[in-house]
Amino acid sequence: MSAFRLRKQRLRRLSDRGLLRLAEYLEGANFAAYVDLIQTPWRLALLNLIGGIFRGLGIGLGFTIIAGTIVMLLQQLEVLNIPVIGKFIADLVAIVQAQLHTRQYTY
Repeated sequence: MSAFRLRKQRLRRLSDRGLLRLAEYLEGANFAAYVDLIQTPWRLALLNLIGGIFRGLGIGLGFTIIAGTIVMLLQQLEVLNIPVIGKFIADLVAIVQAQLHTRQYTY
């Protein structure tokens, strides 16, 4: 065999191996599902809407839990009556409690 033919066969084997590795990678990365999702804009919009709703709910619930915990800690610090921050905490707790008891539904 000539050197040219050997080089051509070797390149073909390397190319086949490279294409096989690329195909396995794309299959493992679920590339076909991604392309399918991009080609259906309504499904993409629906998935983004649902994701946004759940993200917003998570942020709202997380903030509520953290804010409630902070208010409870501030109430406990008020009971300890620390002179330096006692008045500030008392005012802050009073504002929060007043806000909780007032209705803000004005139409």
